[in-house]
Amino acid sequence: MTRGTSYYSMYQWSPSPYWRWLWSVVTRLTDFGPPPSTIALDLFRTTTHNKPQVSRLSPWVPCPPPRFSTPFSLPKQYTQQLRQGSAEIDMLAAVSRASRLGRALMAWLLLTGRLVQAAGYSLDLTSQQSIKETAKGLADDMLSFYSGDKPGGIPGLLPSPYYWWEAGAMFGALIDYWYYTGDDGYNQLVSDGLLFQVGTNRDYMPNNQTLTEGNDDQGFWGLAVMSAAEYNFPNPPADKPQWLALAQAVFNTQAARWDTQDCNGGLRWQIYQWNKGYDYKACFFALGARLALYTGNQTYADWAERTWDWMWSTGFINNETYYVIDGAAIGSNCTTFSPYQFSYNAGGFILGAAAMYNHTESKTWKDRLDGLIKGSEVFFVGDNNDIMSEVACEPVDRCNIDQQSFKAYLSRWLAAATQWAPDTYDTVIPYLKASAKAAVNQCVGGSNGRMCGLKWARNEGKYDGTTGVGQQMAALEVLLSTTIKSRGVPKTAASGGTSEGDVNAGAGDIGRKDPTLNYTPPTAGMKAAASFLTLAILTGLFSAVAWLLFDETSDKKMLAQVKGSVANFKATVTGGVAAGAGAGVFVGAAAGGRRSSPTNEKGAQATTGYVSSRSSRISDKAIQQMPVTVNRVRSDSNNSTRRLSNMPIGWRNSATRAAPVSQVITSNDADRISPVDTQGSR
Repeated sequence: MTRGTSYYSMYQWSPSPYWRWLWSVVTRLTDFGPPPSTIALDLFRTTTHNKPQVSRLSPWVPCPPPRFSTPFSLPKQYTQQLRQGSAEIDMLAAVSRASRLGRALMAWLLLTGRLVQAAGYSLDLTSQQSIKETAKGLADDMLSFYSGDKPGGIPGLLPSPYYWWEAGAMFGALIDYWYYTGDDGYNQLVSDGLLFQVGTNRDYMPNNQTLTEGNDDQGFWGLAVMSAAEYNFPNPPADKPQWLALAQAVFNTQAARWDTQDCNGGLRWQIYQWNKGYDYKACFFALGARLALYTGNQTYADWAERTWDWMWSTGFINNETYYVIDGAAIGSNCTTFSPYQFSYNAGGFILGAAAMYNHTESKTWKDRLDGLIKGSEVFFVGDNNDIMSEVACEPVDRCNIDQQSFKAYLSRWLAAATQWAPDTYDTVIPYLKASAKAAVNQCVGGSNGRMCGLKWARNEGKYDGTTGVGQQMAALEVLLSTTIKSRGVPKTAASGGTSEGDVNAGAGDIGRKDPTLNYTPPTAGMKAAASFLTLAILTGLFSAVAWLLFDETSDKKMLAQVKGSVANFKATVTGGVAAGAGAGVFVGAAAGGRRSSPTNEKGAQATTGYVSSRSSRISDKAIQQMPVTVNRVRSDSNNSTRRLSNMPIGWRNSATRAAPVSQVITSNDADRISPVDTQGSR
């Protein structure tokens, strides 16, 4: 079989257009491919959608097989890239003229991914397939920051520096992804994360988060499972908490925290009083409104009305512009407002007002919805004032990790509002489409050449250098929102919703004002295991103490040594107390008891002294008279003599012999062992 035949077979066999493209380039490099002019001509033939194209970031582009290398007219959208890509064409042409070794090296770099870079996405907003393929890439890159589905990871947690709440928001985005595209590839990951973080009382107050958890943190998880219920996201197993019941649990615990002592109502930002932000107000309007629409329960609608009235009366929603401010401190009775507006606050009220309008069909709620949508125009900038921006922080490069994701929620909830209030679609969709185009256009960063930044407006498609979960989520949500008209209306319990609810969900945490953990009583098996572990620890502790007291240079048995140590300890205590000795003498004598009694080791004359001063009190003569016999071990009989040192035999010279300590034992002066200086001490 010729190389050409093998090439075509490979091209036809590969199931991936990308690998067909890569194989074509490698074949050209290693098979003395066509002339440089043919390669240059083929640089702009695109075999599949959303594949790398010539740009400043990507010198490698799809090349069809040689049999298709015939003249053709260059598509208009590549004309600008042709002018930009002349350097890349020249480089590839030069490589084609290189030696076989040079081509082989270049092919290896391609196959190992060293030179293959993606130059963003070729988005066509009129093509559902293009939108789905782009959304898939955005979702994949968002999940590159998540390790909860990998060995050693914790389901439902994003790594530092992301806070717990943003994982709940991310799962909400993935539920949206499934709803818009029908791709269920992430569904199991989403279910695992949402269920792992429910907590003991199944209300998204897990024990590992309650010390720092805020009402808005808990609320984002509640909004995610509310979407799961509305979209008929696959239900959990029967023995697990259900999506609707989880949303109800979040609402119930937060309703119990409604505070009338300060500012005449509202929810505080944080749950527990020692957390920073306890004196800062927030609300749970959107969740109550959606529960009212889904269940038909008037209690939820009453809470939504109550929340709106409080927001309107305090001025948190501007009575003229419908701007939604971020909050206020209770020290001023909520009259001194934060001057900032953030997009997710406006988005949450737009969504809730749309749900209440659909639920009540009231002109009052329609007017409120229209006012909020008009007020949200403050978040759109650019030449036509139609590209979304986080205006409080983005223009001055001060958005923190949380704020980098806020545009995702305004995009998500603006689109959802059009389903409950269809006549708002023509007003909202131009903003979403312009924002989606600008957002995807600047997704050209990162090592893969398609990571998204934060800034969409006035950047001419340039990547701003920021990368993260929030940036990916925002681009994903605004892109998906452009197809909202093709999606079905969210379900309710009366229109096909299958998620089961529980009006009493979350009762275990209602009224809870501290994060004290309530553990279940231990079982008999747990008690037995604890007893065994306690016994093992105590045994190890006593063994360690005995080992410390054991004198390895003595021929006495361990039990005899322990008895001697105990006797010395008692004597020391008695003597120390009688003499009024201090604690320092008491402890020091007890520790030195292992050497305090007279001993006659290996025929040496009796010497006495404590360990702490032994080196200066043992006589030089006694030491010199101690015979040294090599190659003896401690298992010798009690009458045998053995080495006094644990130093390996032969150090530093392998030739050793028995000799008095003061005598030279090698011919090398460096190996001399000098006698103890009886005049000095250490």
